[in-house]
Amino acid sequence: MRLFVLAVMLFLIMNISSVFGQDEAADSYYGIQPRNLVDAPTAWTLPRGCFDVVLRAYPNGGILASTAIGLSNRFMIGISYGAEGVIAEEEPDWNPKIEFNLKLKLIDEAYYLPAFSLGFVSQGYGYYDDDLDRYVYKSKGFYAVITRSLYLYNWTVGGHAGINYSLEDDGDNDDDPTLFFGIDTQFNNNIGLVMEYDVALNDDKSGALGRGRGYMNLGLKWLYSENLEIEAILKDLLNNRGNDDLFGRELRLTYMEYF
Repeated sequence: MRLFVLAVMLFLIMNISSVFGQDEAADSYYGIQPRNLVDAPTAWTLPRGCFDVVLRAYPNGGILASTAIGLSNRFMIGISYGAEGVIAEEEPDWNPKIEFNLKLKLIDEAYYLPAFSLGFVSQGYGYYDDDLDRYVYKSKGFYAVITRSLYLYNWTVGGHAGINYSLEDDGDNDDDPTLFFGIDTQFNNNIGLVMEYDVALNDDKSGALGRGRGYMNLGLKWLYSENLEIEAILKDLLNNRGNDDLFGRELRLTYMEYF
């Protein structure tokens, strides 16, 4: 039944533009700044009347589907749902509930000022640990983030820094606020790179999954077309979880369209 609900959700959001009767996109993905790096949010939001659809494949056959809509040039909302073991021979291990994403940009980037946004996201990443009542990589929860573009000759780099407080603290009793940092850049019109570091002060106590090193993640993007982005992701490059493998591998597909 849950698989059917997920399939219906994907069908609806992939066809929503035709419901509103627009034949061509008013813009393309090339003009839209990233709303997230790998897991960490940026201060950028979707433009008004724009939506995206994201499919993310993660280890153990996991699939996470999400969509977000720009209700104005400053405010966007989104939902997500997924499960581990979707691409497998056993019954999927569904996430406990649909998760939500809200972001409000309070300050636009200017010559002397970075962009500044406040938001809330309840979606964590990786499988959901029922014993600890959390995702492997905790959701950001409530957060504040700034974004600043740096121009170096013909090369533009976006710098991002934020503070967050996750609500996933019941199982490991680790409720510290924490910090995250990251950059994004685009080498040409088709290839981009994102890198982030989550200090993970809320995942370093006894019983937590982390070992105090923080989480460093890397993503390599390919803008396949004006509306479709394909991204290869490397997770936990510092081996904070102490796995036998040095890092996790994920794949993310993002489709963007206007109403």
